[in-house]
Amino acid sequence: MNIFYNAAGIGDVLLVQLTPEKTEKVITETKGDVTLVKDQQSAEILAINIFGFSKYAQLEANGQVTLNEELVTKIQAVLNSNEVDYQLEVDLSPKFVVGYVESLEQHPNADKLKVCQVNVGTETLQIVCGAPNVDAGQKVVVAKVGAVMPSGMVIKDAELRGIASSGMLCSARELALPNAPEVKGILVLEDNNEIGSAFVS
Repeated sequence: MNIFYNAAGIGDVLLVQLTPEKTEKVITETKGDVTLVKDQQSAEILAINIFGFSKYAQLEANGQVTLNEELVTKIQAVLNSNEVDYQLEVDLSPKFVVGYVESLEQHPNADKLKVCQVNVGTETLQIVCGAPNVDAGQKVVVAKVGAVMPSGMVIKDAELRGIASSGMLCSARELALPNAPEVKGILVLEDNNEIGSAFVS
């Protein structure tokens, strides 16, 4: 789940994105201040828009909003007060973490891609990476599924040339770090970074 709020840019509306998946045909249902955006075919709720959010809570945000338990509780209360029968399920774990490339092998269908096994502390993710400098034994920045990149791109499970990939190994430029090098390649971290810890730029 990702949340966005920009009162100056789009008005006093809290945008709640429940899934990174996009669909061509959607329908909407409005109850009070809440509009549900649903997939037309499955009726799955894809997003929730809460209008006039400032009367429920004050947010000092201009773009993506950092999720915490307090905010999730407030949003759930807004849904309940507008008689929306939906229970939020939220993963509050960090989406940008320190990963360790345990192993990698050549992608069977692409010369410039590697299939990496990356330890992120709680699990090992398979991530397909095209960076020329990726290698086993590196500590790297992993954008997990659900992460929102500075560019606005949402990371989701994907399949690259027939191989499943869950996440992305990030370069300094993709993370919008100051003085990021122009050359292509992932950001390799110092060895003292703890695997699975949140990456803070």
